[in-house]
Amino acid sequence: MHSTPAIDYQQQRFMYQPCLEQTRPADAALHPVVVIGAGPVGLVTAIDLARQGIRVVLVDDDDTLSTGSRAICFAKRTLDIFDRIGCGQRMVDKGVGWNRGKVFLREEAIYEFDLLPECGHARPAFINLQQYYVEGYLLEQARQHSLIELRWKSRVSAIAHHADHEALTVETPEGSYLLKARYVVAADGSRSPLRKMMGLESVGHTFRDRFLIADVKMAAPFPAERWFWFDPPFHPNQSVLLHRQPDDVWRIDFQLGWDADPVLERTPERVIPRVQALLGKDAQFTLEWVSVYTFSCVRMDRFRHGRVLFVGDAAHCVSPFGARGANSGVQDAENLAWKLAFVLQGKAPDSLLDSYASEREFAADENLLNSTRSTDFITPKSAVSRCFRDAVLALAREHAFARRLVNSGRLSLPATLHGSPLSSADSAPFHGAMQAGAPCTDAPVLTDTIPGWLLPHLGDQFVAMIFAPPASLSAALLPALVRLTEGSLPLRLLFVSGAQASAEDHTVLSALGDGAVQVQDIEGLVAQRYDGQPHTCYLIRPDQHVCARWRTVDAAALAQALQRATGHAPAAQPATVLDAA
Repeated sequence: MHSTPAIDYQQQRFMYQPCLEQTRPADAALHPVVVIGAGPVGLVTAIDLARQGIRVVLVDDDDTLSTGSRAICFAKRTLDIFDRIGCGQRMVDKGVGWNRGKVFLREEAIYEFDLLPECGHARPAFINLQQYYVEGYLLEQARQHSLIELRWKSRVSAIAHHADHEALTVETPEGSYLLKARYVVAADGSRSPLRKMMGLESVGHTFRDRFLIADVKMAAPFPAERWFWFDPPFHPNQSVLLHRQPDDVWRIDFQLGWDADPVLERTPERVIPRVQALLGKDAQFTLEWVSVYTFSCVRMDRFRHGRVLFVGDAAHCVSPFGARGANSGVQDAENLAWKLAFVLQGKAPDSLLDSYASEREFAADENLLNSTRSTDFITPKSAVSRCFRDAVLALAREHAFARRLVNSGRLSLPATLHGSPLSSADSAPFHGAMQAGAPCTDAPVLTDTIPGWLLPHLGDQFVAMIFAPPASLSAALLPALVRLTEGSLPLRLLFVSGAQASAEDHTVLSALGDGAVQVQDIEGLVAQRYDGQPHTCYLIRPDQHVCARWRTVDAAALAQALQRATGHAPAAQPATVLDAA
């Protein structure tokens, strides 16, 4: 038996090829979407659009994947998105999963946490996986879609706005050409050349501090946890962060201070003694990748500018503490893709794209707030801030209340989109977190006695999740539900019941058509997490966010909420949660 050799994603080079605009410009068409930037965010955008039947041209000015580990912490919500687009299992199989972490003051562990203390989830709170693996797996997934055209060594150098399209000038090894698209998605990174071409800015705060990243290859006994030190004896008066990655590679971040020389600190003569101070003089290791970075907490004022939509670091940047950068960018991509597909397919008005901007600007503000607070705690910039930080750390040794104030990076959580114009307000009391705007959470289910998970039933289109056996619905309701499943805004029906489907249930499912499925809530966790009392009904968006919920199944209410969620109806007042836990 011959094993397939491992791919070295750091050494891959991708071939430049002339495109139709160069070889037969007269035959070149107006493209639905051009995505600029083949990093994780651009690739997810392209894949998600292709899954929904939209042709995409993806251009990148390079011919390689990212250099070094870069973003390594990918959160459960991002893994759920990777699952939906077809490559989540591969990420999890290669990555190092973790839920737990420790915070140290000098050599003493003063605080421990568990980010996923409950059972009944398919994915861990986080995996650590080098960005070049993430990009490599996403690229291989993208190549499976015939609707995605990848163009390497293609640098966008200019943009011209027209009433019905955008015209991009693209520079290649064989000269320039004009690339026309109805919409452009800018996923071209924190320095975003397109943003600069359009005279736009990101505004916020740049922190006067420097950190050294050292990717160290070694065999080490440390567990797969996040370890953070304040003022350790091996790096006094500064902070250090340790993460395990695949391939026996460990990420170590050393705080250096603003006065550190970034060129000098990257040299082996400076890096190796720092690593030895942590691991011991006799530790055996090699350096895989070294970088010195500063960081900013900034964002664009608006993420949408006509037919140009900014995503990921091009739209917003945060400090690395909390793993909010790549994760929020992937969530931008998912939020945008279904809306752009609906607009291009004539299922929604162009104004639906305004909700991408408003929702993800809200999420960016939440990330920026948490990231700034973490950075201020880790690197206090005033005597008062330093006094507070040191007092909290000292008290945390013995007092639980102080441990909750220790902020070594509030780790990434998906935003609940409060006040979204696409959401409908509750009309009855609910408990729990699954309010309008919240991302759906997972739970184990059975489908025809086959074990599985809830979230795979909630992707790519709108779903009405009904907590009742199909046979319990009134006969008068069924024709209205059928009309909803066959309408111009098709709706899938997902029935959740504590028991296996009966013969009567199968009869009703057959009458409702292929868009109706029943699952068994085998542990009662779906009902518990969604406060799913009998006949409770949820409307779930294609990006797996709740947009409405009721205590009864009402086809007219579903139809109205579906219209609102696709931008066809006047925006409702911001959704509220009655009697929320």
